[in-house]
Amino acid sequence: MGDLVNSPELPELPELPEPVTPAGREGLAALLARPGKAVIALDFDGTLAPIVPDPEQARAHPGAVPALAALAPKVLSVAVVTGRPAGVAVRYGGLAGVTGLEHLVVLGHYGAERWDAVSSTVHAAEPHPGVASVRAELPGFLDTIGAWRGTWIEEKGRAVAVHTRRARDPQAAFEALREPLAELASRHGLIVEPGRLVLELRPPGMDKGVALADYVREVGAETVLYAGDDLGDLPAYAAVEKLRSDQVRGLLVCSGNAEVVELAERADLVVEGPQGVVELLSSIAAQLD
Repeated sequence: MGDLVNSPELPELPELPEPVTPAGREGLAALLARPGKAVIALDFDGTLAPIVPDPEQARAHPGAVPALAALAPKVLSVAVVTGRPAGVAVRYGGLAGVTGLEHLVVLGHYGAERWDAVSSTVHAAEPHPGVASVRAELPGFLDTIGAWRGTWIEEKGRAVAVHTRRARDPQAAFEALREPLAELASRHGLIVEPGRLVLELRPPGMDKGVALADYVREVGAETVLYAGDDLGDLPAYAAVEKLRSDQVRGLLVCSGNAEVVELAERADLVVEGPQGVVELLSSIAAQLD
């Protein structure tokens, strides 16, 4: 018999939390019963990666890739659905070349870009011309309306974003910019997508909900888990709610609830940020062993 006293102890995973809604409980039960027909879809910033003051410094939670790699071989598909360029999410997430994630898909720019681990290639449509026009006009525009102090512009390729997190009063700056930026976007055929102290100017007609619903139908999933943390995830929530009416089971997960109450109120399950997402994914993977 082995020496039990000196045997290393494995860390215990938290128990699998129970969704607070009947639809969420049905979704989780369906995922556990038929994982080979389930899609696990997740936002990146605030869900797989902690929110940081500088988006260029965002990196996946240390436990995110191991949790995804443990879960991915047991389900139909794992997809990251993000407003970031697909290639950036792959780099910042450390998602390329990972054992267990050979069939990972990243839907970037709200589905306008697609990266898959099989080819390690990003496929994308032509960019909207309005983005280049807004990009050129935006610095002078912010200067003209006196909103340059503490705000800064993030270049996102197929979109451009204005952050207010570093302003003296971030929320006041955010609210003051909403209408002027919406008018600017409209002149160039774009829309404004609000987030947590960020306003993103991007082309219309594509959002996380469209990207998610199209992907779920493409792979023929019977169940979908979607986890997000911000206002930009509300369309994905709506897509899952619509899919439920088409007999696709769904589980809506909110990563944290401090800043985006609307998301938490519609979620079937609220977890404590990226750490909670990692624990949830790890616990599901363990249940499927």
